Amino acid sequence: MEEVIKNRYEFVVLFDVENGNPNGDPDAGNMPRIDPESGLGLVTDVCLKRKIRNYIETVKEDEKGYKIYIKEDVPLNRSDRTACESLGIEETDDKKVTEALKKLKKTDPNVDIKLRDYMCENFYDIRTFGAVMTTFVKASLNCGQVRGPVQIGFARSIDPIISQEVTITRVAITTEKDAENKSTEMGRKNIVPYGLYRVEGYISANLARKVTGFSEKDLELLWDAIINMFENDHSAARGKMAVRELIVFKHSKELGDCPAYKLFDAVEVKKKDDIEYPRKYQDYTVQIHENEIPDSIEVKRMI
Repeated sequence: MEEVIKNRYEFVVLFDVENGNPNGDPDAGNMPRIDPESGLGLVTDVCLKRKIRNYIETVKEDEKGYKIYIKEDVPLNRSDRTACESLGIEETDDKKVTEALKKLKKTDPNVDIKLRDYMCENFYDIRTFGAVMTTFVKASLNCGQVRGPVQIGFARSIDPIISQEVTITRVAITTEKDAENKSTEMGRKNIVPYGLYRVEGYISANLARKVTGFSEKDLELLWDAIINMFENDHSAARGKMAVRELIVFKHSKELGDCPAYKLFDAVEVKKKDDIEYPRKYQDYTVQIHENEIPDSIEVKRMI
């Protein structure tokens, strides 16, 4: 069994986008997400976790212990049933699985722990972010909700962004009838000319030890996934995206040495004085005020 992490961590990630849409809002015509009061751009935690999951899936290719629970075109209850099969439940109908789990609970009081441990051992994203497993929730099992040690907030741009709608044309016509009347079709795409985003995250060694078993090896893979989460995910819609900084704070003990906000406040990102409209990463300065960080905390810039 891999060694579980023993130290609490916080981290700050800086990533940028050039001529792309980092996270469209489906309720606003897929326009880039913007805080309506400040004009700052937003990227949801769900979007960033998706990038990390995709990277893990690409690198590990369903290797034992590194499967992905929340993935495209795979029903969650199908993955849940693999855990049930490990306990001898061979039913495929959801109602019968629920009934079988309730019966098993009466005879085996440790069934919750066994199911939770199976899912954490086999699925990297459950071991990392946690999950809600409806099959077990319906059976009234405590293991239906697993709280993961790694939590990521919303990303927010350093400066207000401009959402620009670009008109495009294409020579491919949708139908033969349309082809008789026109040679091109019009379309639109929404882009951010440039935006530098900041996101902050937390890693609880206490939850790793008590719940999921998130290990030192898992941690190294997480750092690798964060650094490369956009490298194998390029598309025309997202434009040019890259992680520019990963700043990691390692506490000396499991419960930490100081509040997380003090560490986050020590990282200052600001636009250079002579720049009015930032259009590249070099238009910003990133400074870590180490005098504001306790001596017991190790600071590491991973990029």
